[in-house]
Amino acid sequence: MYIGRFVVVGPGLGAYRVSSRSFPNRRIVDRAGTLTVGPTDAAEETDNPYVSYNCLRPAGDGVVLGNGSHVDPVAEKVDMGYPARDALALALLALDFEKDDYDTPRVAGVVTAETAFVGTVRRDALLVEEVDEPTLVATYEEDSPRAFEFGSTTADAAAREAYDLDFEHPVCAAAARVTEDGVETAIENGEE
Repeated sequence: MYIGRFVVVGPGLGAYRVSSRSFPNRRIVDRAGTLTVGPTDAAEETDNPYVSYNCLRPAGDGVVLGNGSHVDPVAEKVDMGYPARDALALALLALDFEKDDYDTPRVAGVVTAETAFVGTVRRDALLVEEVDEPTLVATYEEDSPRAFEFGSTTADAAAREAYDLDFEHPVCAAAARVTEDGVETAIENGEE
């Protein structure tokens, strides 16, 4: 099944995966702690504004994960002291779903050592909720948050698990483990 880009978040752990039929030549790079999706050298030139973006960014005492430019304003609001729920709701509402041929939803999560929030904005809804177990939300087919079996306990394992999940067209993945001691991140770019 093709579910597109997705996040899985729970207290202390979050993962994000790019799945793509249209723009598969992408990878994630670490830019001073912010993980950024961008084209590989083999990618064709495009002016599509949804191909490159920060997908995982430290914020407050945790991280923000998501499938587009909304990651930055969510992180900025969290850094300003906004509660995670409000930061997600404000940024998702302001930016709305992607204005592409598919009205692609935006998905995001905010993870700290003790809490996790997940959100999505799609053509017909804005959903933001606190979750206490791993929860998945994706751009297609799985566009409402739902509890999801995700067994990893480290950032490396979570990035690999997200990449290896049995959903079609994996491209790359990122993950973060958040503890009281800080944030550990990992990247899985498959076979580059």
